[in-house]
Amino acid sequence: MPQVKQAPGGWGPLSTLPGNPIMWVLIWSELLVFGAALGGFAVARLLDPAGFDASQAHLDRFLGALNTMVLLTSGFLAAMAVRARADGEMSGSRRWMAASMAVGAVFLYVKIIEYADKLDAGLDIETNTFFTLYYLITGFHFLHVILGLIILGVVTWKNSLENLETGAAFWHMVDLVWVLIFPLIYLVR
Repeated sequence: MPQVKQAPGGWGPLSTLPGNPIMWVLIWSELLVFGAALGGFAVARLLDPAGFDASQAHLDRFLGALNTMVLLTSGFLAAMAVRARADGEMSGSRRWMAASMAVGAVFLYVKIIEYADKLDAGLDIETNTFFTLYYLITGFHFLHVILGLIILGVVTWKNSLENLETGAAFWHMVDLVWVLIFPLIYLVR
């Protein structure tokens, strides 16, 4: 029977996940917070479908789709970093992770362009319920991208397999959340 790794103090089923188990506690709590926010957005849309459709028409679907591809690509590069480290290629894992971080930073740049466009058009957090939720949800995600890039930088510096798995797990959560945000906020009518 295969040996199951046990974290200090025993983390039960979390001990079998890649990376540090405490990161998985954080990931699940963040998924619950984002799930509640997206659920609230869906309910608000049901209460004002015409207002949400009119506001949604001001969003740039191309930039939203571009950012989806950017984060998915960055997530792939992070996975390649973990794979390289598992294969004993420390310098290769650092190069993959540096590429992941560079591509991830593109997300921030594109989002800043998108925010600037909305603000220039007079669409801010107080415009209506749609834009209040848009800025709160995407802004919270934006902060998670910044945190994720910091985490990726730290785990690249402290380059162990467990650290890279831990950082990549958080980064994949950031990817997953955007994959949920993009269709709900940008596409669903």
